[in-house]
Amino acid sequence: MPRGRAAALCLLVTLPALASLGGCRRPAPPASAPSGSDAVSPAASGPGRPQRLPRIDLHTHISPDGIERAVKLMNEWGIDGAVNLSGMYPGPPRHALETQLAAAARAGGRIAVFTTPDFRVVQKVKDYGQAMATQLAEAHKLGAIGLKITKGLGLGIPAPDGQHLLAIDDPGLDPLWERAGALGMPVAIHIGDPKAFWKPVAPNNERWDELRAHPEWSFDKPWFPAWQALYDAFERLVARHPKTTFIGVHFGNDPEDPANVARMLDRYPNFYIDTAARVPEIGRHPQDDMRRFFIKYQDRILFGTDTGIGAEDDQMMYGSNGENVPTRADEVRFFTATWRYFETSDKQFESPTPIQGRWKIDGVGLPESVLRKVYFDNAARLLRWRPRGT
Repeated sequence: MPRGRAAALCLLVTLPALASLGGCRRPAPPASAPSGSDAVSPAASGPGRPQRLPRIDLHTHISPDGIERAVKLMNEWGIDGAVNLSGMYPGPPRHALETQLAAAARAGGRIAVFTTPDFRVVQKVKDYGQAMATQLAEAHKLGAIGLKITKGLGLGIPAPDGQHLLAIDDPGLDPLWERAGALGMPVAIHIGDPKAFWKPVAPNNERWDELRAHPEWSFDKPWFPAWQALYDAFERLVARHPKTTFIGVHFGNDPEDPANVARMLDRYPNFYIDTAARVPEIGRHPQDDMRRFFIKYQDRILFGTDTGIGAEDDQMMYGSNGENVPTRADEVRFFTATWRYFETSDKQFESPTPIQGRWKIDGVGLPESVLRKVYFDNAARLLRWRPRGT
């Protein structure tokens, strides 16, 4: 195995669940026909003054010592409930999921937790898929309401032979996906990354600012699979498990190509998407096209931010960070521009995370009826969970 690839395997497998990895923190029934129409007036313009609609943030990463800060942040920015995708897995030696569930309980019913599987099992147990399915059932019994898969699957987790990467659609994992479906636990899955991360790290790369700050996020190496190969495997996975609900995070894992995401939504009724950390990307597509997209798929899109929250400032992440510790100004811009994107038809304003690209974005000005679904109703239905007080 090439030395670089071996290092990549080691890095991606051992990354803590709450460390950042390329813009994402580390540690159902078929959709009904769209109920809105293009004739509905968009939400009234007014940047910096979001409508007070109920919101569930489907995509956060909260460390156990960050719960109090998370609640404060949610209160300030009008978020009723949050899903912590960094739940980790149950049992010894660290009892990480148990710790995260106990921490979430301090939020008074406003934070739910997804579990993440222990992929080390792949190299320890012959029937690793069944072992992971059993672990998932235990996590569900403890209180986890969903399963989160990081982009390490396909990019860094070793196959049983230790020499190759475990494929996203590896048949050995089928028992895990089947158990998730049987338990009614949605699978929030991150595959790949921005397509620019597969291009040379140079000033002409449109994600240069981000890659310059985080060169380790680059996949422009021969031992990494091509982006399209990862997505093809992802589609085969979704197709093979129609009774399991998959949430393609980061706008279906392909925000650069909404037409492809639409194709997936049309073809697979078990496929949903979230918006986490991709407003800068989707915000540069034609405004009218994106408004039509949100209205057509209003029952399949879930609001998320990819906010990372810890007790200290240097543990915070608003979508994506640069080299410096995030500031209060970064926080204000992140949430203000996010609401502005969804709720106004303003044009050419600064995105929530300018480090993700040097371009301006246009808001989609969604009707209130659509906003309510994207912000809250879809998540509440899919997760079968409502934050206390809503």
